[in-house]
Amino acid sequence: MGVDSGLPDFRGKDGFWREYPDLRKRNIDFEEMANPAWFSEDPHFAWGFYGHRLNLYRSSKPHRGFTLLQKWIRTLELESFVFTSNVDGHFQKSGFAEDFIHECHGSIFHLQCHSGCGQGIWPVSESFHIELDHENVHARNPLPSCPSCHGLARPNILMFGDFYWDSKRTSEQEREMEKWLRTHGTSELFVLEIGAGLSIPTVRMTCEREWKTSGGFFLRVNPRDHLVPAGAHSVAIGAEATLCAIEQKMSFID
Repeated sequence: MGVDSGLPDFRGKDGFWREYPDLRKRNIDFEEMANPAWFSEDPHFAWGFYGHRLNLYRSSKPHRGFTLLQKWIRTLELESFVFTSNVDGHFQKSGFAEDFIHECHGSIFHLQCHSGCGQGIWPVSESFHIELDHENVHARNPLPSCPSCHGLARPNILMFGDFYWDSKRTSEQEREMEKWLRTHGTSELFVLEIGAGLSIPTVRMTCEREWKTSGGFFLRVNPRDHLVPAGAHSVAIGAEATLCAIEQKMSFID
């Protein structure tokens, strides 16, 4: 979903390095960069990367597809729940209810203490901003700090090799989604999966499992990784183009 809103595509080194040419020079790919060890080894470098992403996600506008999804849910009086691995907060920004969103990898708009002092998770404020040295992917002082111990803070995002991620917020969201699924357990779900890749298949596996469990309808929207199990359906184009094409066909919706 995020790519059609102008956000960088981190799948594959080329897309990642296009956004971060300095990391190409250092031969650092996304998996190596998205590692909590940087917050210990070079916190200004770590926050240079995540600060850029936070500022970018905050300033970007969700594409029209988000609005269309909400329109169909409202007009057709549908019950819905969002399950996403995106950390950009675009579903909330576009108006989806916080209580019906499960961000399985966390959110860049929530922080936790890097040392794990017991502070827990807290949301960033509207005025929160990271000053950056864009050429060197470094953040300038002051770096975000924990309100309890005043040590370094980090994003509440699940990273690679991350043994200290505070999963409490995401676990609470997961419980809400499971409760929602139990409530609708006798219904045939319409599972709409958009842009879920193969490198970290959490979303794909979850969508396929819930579709098979409910015996409903499954549509995978993915311009690259569009293959589906027998009985499912796929569209090999992007998110916004697909949703706009569906809207054109749904002439009965005012």
